[in-house]
Amino acid sequence: MAADLLTIGLSGTKVARGALEITGNNIANASTEGYVRRSVVASEVAASSIAMRPGDISVSGARISAIHRNADMFRQAEVRRTSSDTARASAELTGLENIESAVEGARVFDLVVDFEAALSELAADPTDPSLRAEAMSAAGNMAGSFRIANDSLDAAATGLQFDASGEVEEVNIMTGELARINLRIGRTAEGTSERATLLDERDGLLEKLSNKVDVQTTFNAIGQVEIRAGGASGELLVQGGDKFALGVTTAADGTLTFDVAGTAVALSGGSLAGHALGLQAVADTRSSLNTLASDIMSTVNTAQGNGAALDGSGGQPLFSGTGASDMRLAFTDGDGLATAPAGSPAGSTNTSNLASLRSAFEANGHAQDVSNLVFSISAQVAGKQVTSEALNAIAGSARIALDQQSGVDLDQEAANLVRYQQAFQASGRVMQVATDIFDTLLGIG
Repeated sequence: MAADLLTIGLSGTKVARGALEITGNNIANASTEGYVRRSVVASEVAASSIAMRPGDISVSGARISAIHRNADMFRQAEVRRTSSDTARASAELTGLENIESAVEGARVFDLVVDFEAALSELAADPTDPSLRAEAMSAAGNMAGSFRIANDSLDAAATGLQFDASGEVEEVNIMTGELARINLRIGRTAEGTSERATLLDERDGLLEKLSNKVDVQTTFNAIGQVEIRAGGASGELLVQGGDKFALGVTTAADGTLTFDVAGTAVALSGGSLAGHALGLQAVADTRSSLNTLASDIMSTVNTAQGNGAALDGSGGQPLFSGTGASDMRLAFTDGDGLATAPAGSPAGSTNTSNLASLRSAFEANGHAQDVSNLVFSISAQVAGKQVTSEALNAIAGSARIALDQQSGVDLDQEAANLVRYQQAFQASGRVMQVATDIFDTLLGIG
């Protein structure tokens, strides 16, 4: 009997000590990112007696059967999903803000309006050298604003492409590590502290990965994860101990396409999807800017061709180039402005051709088109700001729900410390009683 009590008491102290260690570990990691609260699962140790008499049971105390992670797969999936949406919206918003800065910083609208104003002032005295010089300066500034805007868009695109390239490398590093974790999970015993640590690492990497790409995860019975990019029907990134590389290709217009091991994949979440959307917006804005520049050059050059310069010669194109990137003045002498109709003598004060240019400029609505482009970009930025704030709030709620469920509650852990300490002391008292009984039995003998 005394020997049985010693065994039972010893097993109780081991369980209590293990529980105290786990509780202490929870407290120590209360602020550790990605840590999931642990708890001890204890079970009774019972076996048939040596004599094997029917109904005879030899009770042998307790043992730690497993270390339980207080994880919730649904809440973790919600955090990954909402984080992916938030990262996409944030990256896209950054791209749009860079586009807005590029166009507004170049002051394209202001300088188009200044060019119109300079033409209007020139109509008052078409032979005045200062007014002609002012009109040429305004034309040069307008052309320069288009080039600056285009160069700024190129810089914004380069930044987004650089970020995307770096994040693709990060994704491949993370998927490689997740594949290794899968292998290590397969080699560890279920319910052990090592398994719990590996699962924490797995979940932390999955959350970081979901910030880059939208991932679909499937877990097997022992916790190994299979990962697909681009939704449930997307391409495999991780399967068992194998990982498949994510690749990115930059098209001629600067937009991005993604593939997994050479197979195209459409990303709808994560910062990589946001960068792709931002680059598409850059390409669309550049196309609109090129169209505006081309239309303005066509309007002005057509009018020039229909008129006569100050020396009576036929008007020549004022602008050269094909779009915003190479829009420049074809000549710099103000006398070349064809304000008079074709065939007019030198020094003519007839401004009918200048009036035709101003009328065509207004009829084609070039200034309004530029204004509409700027307004459209600003509206997109404002809309994405609202969307990003809403998604941040949703992601924050999902994170709070997960932390409340799987995080460490210091009040609860403090109570557990007292409880397990008392259990340890009680088991120690059982061992003391067993020793006293054994000593008494020896004294009787």
